[in-house]
Amino acid sequence: MRFTRVLSAALLMAGLAAAPAAADSSPSAGPSKGDGTPTEAGTSFRTATEIEQGQRATANGSAGDYLYWSFPADAGQRPTVEATVKLPETHAAETWRIDVYDGLRRRQACQWGAQTRTAAPGTSSVELACVLRTVRAWSEPWADDPLPGTYYVRLTAVKLPTADLGVPVGAEIRVHSKDMGGAAAVDGSLSEPLVPGIAMTSGQGDDDSGSNAVLSAIEPEDGWSSGWWSDRWVWSGIGAVLAALAGIGGYALTRGSGRPSRVPPGA
Repeated sequence: MRFTRVLSAALLMAGLAAAPAAADSSPSAGPSKGDGTPTEAGTSFRTATEIEQGQRATANGSAGDYLYWSFPADAGQRPTVEATVKLPETHAAETWRIDVYDGLRRRQACQWGAQTRTAAPGTSSVELACVLRTVRAWSEPWADDPLPGTYYVRLTAVKLPTADLGVPVGAEIRVHSKDMGGAAAVDGSLSEPLVPGIAMTSGQGDDDSGSNAVLSAIEPEDGWSSGWWSDRWVWSGIGAVLAALAGIGGYALTRGSGRPSRVPPGA
Protein backbone atom coordinates (compact mmCIF):
# COMPACT_ATOMS: atom_id res chain seq x y z
CA MET A 1 0.00 0.00 0.00
CA ARG A 2 2.79 2.37 0.90
CA PHE A 3 4.63 1.54 -2.32
CA THR A 4 1.50 2.42 -4.32
CA ARG A 5 1.23 5.82 -2.63
CA VAL A 6 4.90 6.60 -3.30
CA LEU A 7 4.52 5.58 -6.95
CA SER A 8 1.40 7.79 -7.36
CA ALA A 9 3.16 10.78 -5.83
CA ALA A 10 6.14 10.30 -8.15
CA LEU A 11 3.92 10.15 -11.23
CA LEU A 12 2.07 13.31 -10.12
CA MET A 13 5.32 15.25 -9.67
CA ALA A 14 6.55 14.08 -13.08
CA GLY A 15 3.33 15.32 -14.66
CA LEU A 16 3.61 18.73 -13.00
CA ALA A 17 7.21 19.04 -14.15
CA ALA A 18 6.26 18.29 -17.74
CA ALA A 19 3.36 20.80 -17.80
CA PRO A 20 5.47 23.98 -18.27
CA ALA A 21 7.28 22.41 -21.18
CA ALA A 22 4.00 21.80 -22.95
CA ALA A 23 2.65 25.25 -22.09
CA ASP A 24 5.76 27.08 -23.33
CA SER A 25 6.17 25.16 -26.55
CA SER A 26 5.76 27.12 -29.76
CA PRO A 27 3.10 26.38 -32.39
CA SER A 28 4.04 23.74 -34.92
CA ALA A 29 3.80 23.96 -38.66
CA GLY A 30 1.45 20.97 -38.72
CA PRO A 31 1.06 18.34 -41.45
CA SER A 32 1.77 19.44 -45.00
CA LYS A 33 1.73 18.14 -48.54
CA GLY A 34 4.80 17.21 -50.51
CA ASP A 35 5.14 20.81 -51.72
CA GLY A 36 5.12 22.14 -48.15
CA THR A 37 1.53 23.38 -48.18
CA PRO A 38 0.04 23.12 -44.64
CA THR A 39 -3.10 20.97 -44.61
CA GLU A 40 -4.34 21.63 -41.06
CA ALA A 41 -5.28 24.65 -38.96
CA GLY A 42 -4.89 25.24 -35.26
CA THR A 43 -7.78 25.51 -32.82
CA SER A 44 -6.39 28.36 -30.67
CA PHE A 45 -3.73 31.07 -30.63
CA ARG A 46 -1.20 28.69 -29.07
CA THR A 47 -1.73 25.99 -31.68
CA ALA A 48 -2.07 28.25 -34.74
CA THR A 49 -0.51 26.74 -37.86
CA GLU A 50 2.47 28.80 -39.02
CA ILE A 51 2.54 29.86 -42.68
CA GLU A 52 4.82 32.11 -44.69
CA GLN A 53 3.64 35.07 -46.72
CA GLY A 54 2.89 34.02 -50.26
CA GLN A 55 2.15 30.47 -49.13
CA ARG A 56 -1.22 28.79 -49.61
CA ALA A 57 -2.63 26.80 -46.69
CA THR A 58 -5.65 24.48 -46.59
CA ALA A 59 -7.60 22.82 -43.82
CA ASN A 60 -10.70 20.70 -43.28
CA GLY A 61 -13.02 21.35 -40.37
CA SER A 62 -16.60 21.62 -39.24
CA ALA A 63 -18.93 24.59 -39.25
CA GLY A 64 -18.73 26.13 -35.80
CA ASP A 65 -15.01 25.41 -35.32
CA TYR A 66 -12.37 28.10 -34.85
CA LEU A 67 -9.51 27.77 -37.34
CA TYR A 68 -6.23 29.57 -36.62
CA TRP A 69 -3.13 30.37 -38.68
CA SER A 70 -0.17 32.68 -37.99
CA PHE A 71 2.24 34.56 -40.27
CA PRO A 72 5.08 37.11 -39.88
CA ALA A 73 4.81 40.77 -40.92
CA ASP A 74 7.62 43.32 -40.78
CA ALA A 75 7.71 47.11 -40.67
CA GLY A 76 6.64 48.84 -43.87
CA GLN A 77 4.44 45.96 -45.06
CA ARG A 78 0.68 46.17 -45.60
CA PRO A 79 -0.58 42.57 -45.24
CA THR A 80 -3.61 41.24 -47.09
CA VAL A 81 -5.35 38.09 -45.84
CA GLU A 82 -7.64 36.21 -48.22
CA ALA A 83 -9.71 33.16 -47.30
CA THR A 84 -12.03 30.85 -49.22
CA VAL A 85 -14.51 28.57 -47.45
CA LYS A 86 -15.88 25.60 -49.40
CA LEU A 87 -19.37 24.66 -48.22
CA PRO A 88 -21.39 21.44 -48.65
CA GLU A 89 -23.99 21.15 -51.39
CA THR A 90 -26.90 21.57 -48.96
CA HIS A 91 -26.81 24.20 -46.25
CA ALA A 92 -28.78 27.14 -44.90
CA ALA A 93 -27.63 30.76 -44.98
CA GLU A 94 -24.29 30.99 -43.16
CA THR A 95 -22.25 34.04 -42.16
CA TRP A 96 -18.47 33.61 -42.10
CA ARG A 97 -15.95 35.99 -40.60
CA ILE A 98 -12.19 36.43 -40.68
CA ASP A 99 -10.32 38.26 -37.89
CA VAL A 100 -6.64 39.22 -37.65
CA TYR A 101 -4.78 39.72 -34.36
CA ASP A 102 -1.26 41.04 -33.74
CA GLY A 103 1.47 39.59 -31.55
CA LEU A 104 -0.19 41.05 -28.44
CA ARG A 105 -3.45 39.39 -29.52
CA ARG A 106 -5.10 42.72 -30.18
CA ARG A 107 -7.67 42.57 -32.94
CA GLN A 108 -6.55 44.69 -35.88
CA ALA A 109 -9.10 46.57 -37.94
CA CYS A 110 -9.29 46.02 -41.69
CA GLN A 111 -8.82 49.03 -43.96
CA TRP A 112 -11.04 47.44 -46.54
CA GLY A 113 -12.12 44.05 -47.79
CA ALA A 114 -15.05 41.70 -47.23
CA GLN A 115 -14.24 40.68 -43.67
CA THR A 116 -17.71 39.21 -43.13
CA ARG A 117 -19.90 37.59 -45.76
CA THR A 118 -23.11 35.59 -45.78
CA ALA A 119 -23.38 32.56 -48.04
CA ALA A 120 -26.88 32.04 -49.43
CA PRO A 121 -28.41 28.55 -49.26
CA GLY A 122 -26.83 26.28 -51.84
CA THR A 123 -23.75 28.48 -52.39
CA SER A 124 -20.68 26.32 -52.95
CA SER A 125 -18.12 28.74 -51.46
CA VAL A 126 -17.64 32.14 -49.86
CA GLU A 127 -14.59 34.40 -50.18
CA LEU A 128 -13.31 36.77 -47.48
CA ALA A 129 -10.55 39.37 -47.44
CA CYS A 130 -8.93 41.74 -44.97
CA VAL A 131 -6.38 44.44 -45.86
CA LEU A 132 -4.60 45.56 -42.71
CA ARG A 133 -3.03 48.91 -41.98
CA THR A 134 0.68 49.34 -42.71
CA VAL A 135 2.88 47.75 -40.05
CA ARG A 136 4.79 50.44 -38.16
CA ALA A 137 8.33 50.07 -36.83
CA TRP A 138 7.38 51.83 -33.59
CA SER A 139 4.29 53.10 -31.81
CA GLU A 140 3.15 54.66 -28.56
CA PRO A 141 2.21 52.15 -25.83
CA TRP A 142 -1.39 53.38 -25.76
CA ALA A 143 -1.85 53.14 -29.53
CA ASP A 144 -3.35 50.18 -31.36
CA ASP A 145 -1.04 50.37 -34.39
CA PRO A 146 0.13 47.13 -36.03
CA LEU A 147 3.74 46.35 -35.08
CA PRO A 148 6.36 43.91 -36.44
CA GLY A 149 5.89 40.33 -35.31
CA THR A 150 3.53 37.39 -35.57
CA TYR A 151 -0.04 37.90 -36.73
CA TYR A 152 -2.88 35.46 -36.13
CA VAL A 153 -5.78 34.74 -38.48
CA ARG A 154 -9.03 33.32 -37.11
CA LEU A 155 -11.70 31.96 -39.42
CA THR A 156 -15.10 30.95 -38.09
CA ALA A 157 -18.82 30.99 -38.80
CA VAL A 158 -21.09 33.39 -36.91
CA LYS A 159 -24.88 33.27 -36.66
CA LEU A 160 -24.73 29.61 -37.65
CA PRO A 161 -28.08 27.79 -37.90
CA THR A 162 -28.40 24.80 -35.61
CA ALA A 163 -29.02 22.48 -38.57
CA ASP A 164 -25.60 23.36 -40.05
CA LEU A 165 -23.64 23.01 -36.84
CA GLY A 166 -20.86 20.48 -37.37
CA VAL A 167 -21.23 20.02 -41.15
CA PRO A 168 -17.86 19.48 -42.91
CA VAL A 169 -16.25 22.49 -44.61
CA GLY A 170 -12.96 23.18 -46.31
CA ALA A 171 -10.85 26.32 -45.94
CA GLU A 172 -8.04 27.87 -47.95
CA ILE A 173 -6.05 30.88 -46.83
CA ARG A 174 -3.45 33.09 -48.53
CA VAL A 175 -1.38 35.98 -47.13
CA HIS A 176 0.66 38.51 -49.08
CA SER A 177 1.97 42.02 -48.43
CA LYS A 178 2.71 45.23 -50.29
CA ASP A 179 5.86 47.17 -49.41
CA MET A 180 4.75 50.73 -48.69
CA GLY A 181 8.26 52.22 -48.86
CA GLY A 182 9.47 55.40 -47.20
CA ALA A 183 6.01 56.95 -47.01
CA ALA A 184 5.28 54.62 -44.08
CA ALA A 185 8.67 55.01 -42.37
CA VAL A 186 8.72 56.34 -38.80
CA ASP A 187 11.52 57.23 -36.40
CA GLY A 188 12.26 54.54 -33.82
CA SER A 189 11.95 50.78 -33.72
CA LEU A 190 11.06 47.91 -31.38
CA SER A 191 13.86 46.23 -29.46
CA GLU A 192 12.36 42.83 -30.34
CA PRO A 193 9.57 41.73 -32.70
CA LEU A 194 6.29 40.60 -31.15
CA VAL A 195 6.62 36.85 -31.64
CA PRO A 196 5.78 33.97 -29.26
CA GLY A 197 8.61 33.25 -26.80
CA ILE A 198 10.68 36.36 -27.54
CA ALA A 199 10.33 37.82 -24.02
CA MET A 200 11.49 34.70 -22.18
CA THR A 201 14.27 33.91 -24.65
CA SER A 202 15.71 37.44 -24.72
CA GLY A 203 15.62 37.62 -20.92
CA GLN A 204 17.38 34.35 -20.15
CA GLY A 205 21.03 34.38 -19.13
CA ASP A 206 23.89 31.98 -19.73
CA ASP A 207 22.73 29.80 -16.86
CA ASP A 208 19.21 29.42 -18.30
CA SER A 209 20.12 27.24 -21.24
CA GLY A 210 17.50 24.72 -20.15
CA SER A 211 14.58 27.13 -20.62
CA ASN A 212 11.58 25.64 -22.40
CA ALA A 213 10.65 28.83 -24.29
CA VAL A 214 10.98 28.40 -28.06
CA LEU A 215 10.76 31.22 -30.58
CA SER A 216 8.30 31.11 -33.41
CA ALA A 217 9.80 29.38 -36.43
CA ILE A 218 8.52 31.93 -38.96
CA GLU A 219 10.08 35.28 -39.87
CA PRO A 220 10.51 37.47 -42.99
CA GLU A 221 12.85 36.16 -45.69
CA ASP A 222 15.53 38.81 -44.96
CA GLY A 223 15.07 38.73 -41.20
CA TRP A 224 13.24 41.13 -38.90
CA SER A 225 13.46 44.87 -39.52
CA SER A 226 14.92 44.14 -42.92
CA GLY A 227 13.11 47.13 -44.43
CA TRP A 228 15.32 49.85 -42.91
CA TRP A 229 16.29 50.97 -46.43
CA SER A 230 13.51 52.75 -48.29
CA ASP A 231 12.98 55.42 -50.92
CA ARG A 232 12.82 57.91 -48.06
CA TRP A 233 16.64 57.88 -48.02
CA VAL A 234 16.76 58.46 -51.79
CA TRP A 235 14.44 61.47 -51.66
CA SER A 236 16.34 62.88 -48.69
CA GLY A 237 19.60 62.64 -50.66
CA ILE A 238 18.04 64.25 -53.74
CA GLY A 239 16.68 67.07 -51.59
CA ALA A 240 20.11 67.70 -50.06
CA VAL A 241 21.76 67.87 -53.50
CA LEU A 242 19.11 70.28 -54.81
CA ALA A 243 19.47 72.47 -51.74
CA ALA A 244 23.25 72.64 -52.25
CA LEU A 245 22.88 73.54 -55.93
CA ALA A 246 20.33 76.23 -55.07
CA GLY A 247 22.73 77.73 -52.55
CA ILE A 248 25.60 77.79 -55.04
CA GLY A 249 23.37 79.33 -57.73
CA GLY A 250 22.07 82.00 -55.37
CA TYR A 251 25.57 82.95 -54.33
CA ALA A 252 26.69 83.21 -57.96
CA LEU A 253 23.80 85.53 -58.77
CA THR A 254 24.17 87.84 -55.80
CA ARG A 255 27.96 88.22 -55.41
CA GLY A 256 28.26 90.53 -58.47
CA SER A 257 31.17 90.95 -60.93
CA GLY A 258 33.71 92.32 -58.47
CA ARG A 259 34.77 95.93 -57.67
CA PRO A 260 32.34 98.55 -59.12
CA SER A 261 33.87 100.62 -61.97
CA ARG A 262 32.74 103.94 -60.47
CA VAL A 263 34.88 103.49 -57.37
CA PRO A 264 38.39 105.09 -57.67
CA PRO A 265 41.31 102.65 -57.46
CA GLY A 266 42.73 104.33 -54.36
CA ALA A 267 39.46 104.28 -52.46
